[in-house]
Amino acid sequence: MPNDGRRPDRVAEAIREAVAMFLTEGVKDPRISGLVTVTGAQVTRDLRHAKVFVSVLGTDSERAATFAGLASLASHLRPRIGRSLRLRLAPEISFQPDESIAYAARIDTLLEGIKRPPAEPPADDAGDEESPSR
Repeated sequence: MPNDGRRPDRVAEAIREAVAMFLTEGVKDPRISGLVTVTGAQVTRDLRHAKVFVSVLGTDSERAATFAGLASLASHLRPRIGRSLRLRLAPEISFQPDESIAYAARIDTLLEGIKRPPAEPPADDAGDEESPSR
């Protein structure tokens, strides 16, 4: 049986969808507050470990509390994912912050800085003293 190289990608997408659905419908942990968006997932080739990337809006303390809540939620989410995806072994889930939005914003500001022409120095009357024409 040939090894299907796309299977981890399909499983990762299914995990992303299942986690997003669970976070919108079934979370009762008060630490998970604010807007949590599941942006992606990566699964190892052996399907034993999954990284779920999330973007969390809020203050730094709210983000830290949300990630603590997500970490404790991961062990409860694992059997659910295994059942819903009909996997023999459910992957261990770890939640990672998705920094791609901040990274894209940083690149955008850098590109805007390059596009802007440099500011012209203010005109001085001191330049007339240097002119030898008088």
